[in-house]
Amino acid sequence: MIKYSLPRPASTRLLLAAASAGALLVPVSAAQASGTIKIGDGDQSISIGLGMRASAAYDEHGASDGSGSTDFNLDSVRLYVNGELTSSIGATFNTERDGDGNIKLLDGYARFQPMDEFNVWIGRMLPPSDRANLDGPYYISSWSYPGVVSQYPAKFAGRDDGITVWGKVFDKKLTYAVGAFKGHNRFPGASNQGHKPLFTGRLAFNFWDVEDNPGYYTSSTYYGAADILTVAVAGFYQKDGVGTAATAGTYKSWSVDALMEKKIMDGGALTLEGAYYNYNLDGVADVAPGFGGSAPTSNVGGLADGKAFMVSGGVLFPTEVGIGKLQPVARYQQFKADATGVKLKQYDATLNYIIKGHNARLSLEYSHFDVSSGGDNDRLTAGVQLQF
Repeated sequence: MIKYSLPRPASTRLLLAAASAGALLVPVSAAQASGTIKIGDGDQSISIGLGMRASAAYDEHGASDGSGSTDFNLDSVRLYVNGELTSSIGATFNTERDGDGNIKLLDGYARFQPMDEFNVWIGRMLPPSDRANLDGPYYISSWSYPGVVSQYPAKFAGRDDGITVWGKVFDKKLTYAVGAFKGHNRFPGASNQGHKPLFTGRLAFNFWDVEDNPGYYTSSTYYGAADILTVAVAGFYQKDGVGTAATAGTYKSWSVDALMEKKIMDGGALTLEGAYYNYNLDGVADVAPGFGGSAPTSNVGGLADGKAFMVSGGVLFPTEVGIGKLQPVARYQQFKADATGVKLKQYDATLNYIIKGHNARLSLEYSHFDVSSGGDNDRLTAGVQLQF
């Protein structure tokens, strides 16, 4: 198990394509295996792990001429590396494949962890945010990442460069995380000419069992390993975070998310999840992605104001079918843009075949996308996820 390398979700834009490709832009969580190499005496060691997600998908309007298409995708492949210098000092290095097939830095941060109640990470990481973003594609219940609702500024796969202070208090019932990061639109001609930082924070309280995750990361199902009832709030704030240098606005967003998972039927689990989001751009239109020739990893443009919500429910059946268990999951997402009133909706019906928790599972997912201003699309995806 890699205790600290669990990569998690990514930032996506308010586009149908972003919702479809969201699985490419996200992280990992709690039950991940790895190999550990001891170095010298004491606590020094290096652990290495691997994660991958691959799929085949039929898209109703996926071809260039608008007709149906079938695609085979390597959605994600990640190398996880963790180094431990002492019992309280270490470092994490994770990579991810981008949409063009290039291997890029996902996470790279130093860890100072003297106690459960107070820890500091410095480098590139996931800012404290909502559950979906801290799950990433590897630890959500559905196959596809909920990119319709979970949208944040990021350099790559939801990450940014900065510092996070986090801890678990009250017998680990309460997890807090606060951070400061480079932030959005720090680019010539864009809004952040004064290099204002992005501030983020999250508070999560476990009413039943404590969620067993590394750091402040999360999972959206534990496959009946615990009874979970957790409610969390998260927020982002950045002055001059959106718009242009001439017309800059403050970026503000907040969210509430909740997860309930209850053991049932001697080996099964009932899982319910919900989240609400409010994105505020201070009445300013953000610049488009690629503004002024900025790269996708420049963290420039593409943010939209609006309100969103998501609900999800699933059941893990206790009876083994062959080498695994069946888990059907249904999910609904909606984003409504404040400026135009246009609604983007996504319906997902997923059947998971759970072989070894988050480390080995197969998924079959039907998704329907609907845009209130006109246009819809259907997609059928078969995927496999493995972690070592």
